Amino acid sequence: MKARVFVTLKPGVLDPQGRAIHHALEGLGFGGIESVRAGKLIELELADATSDSDIEAMCRKLLANTVIENFRIERDQPAALQGSGQFA
Repeated sequence: MKARVFVTLKPGVLDPQGRAIHHALEGLGFGGIESVRAGKLIELELADATSDSDIEAMCRKLLANTVIENFRIERDQPAALQGSGQFA
């Protein structure tokens, strides 16, 4: 099973990488950008028996700094459930 963890800075935390991206985009002539926030995506290949609480513990202990970052977990649906209206 695959899971994706999206890690983003909490609102109010300064984002120098986002500011640099914003500045670079404007320098390339892209207008209309009001702000940029950078984050990270971590893809995990896990045993099917891995629980949501195990993934959350991984995030809290290593993958995200919960003082300044939020995280969101998405699991890929097993092929047997795709299109069936069920959620994994």
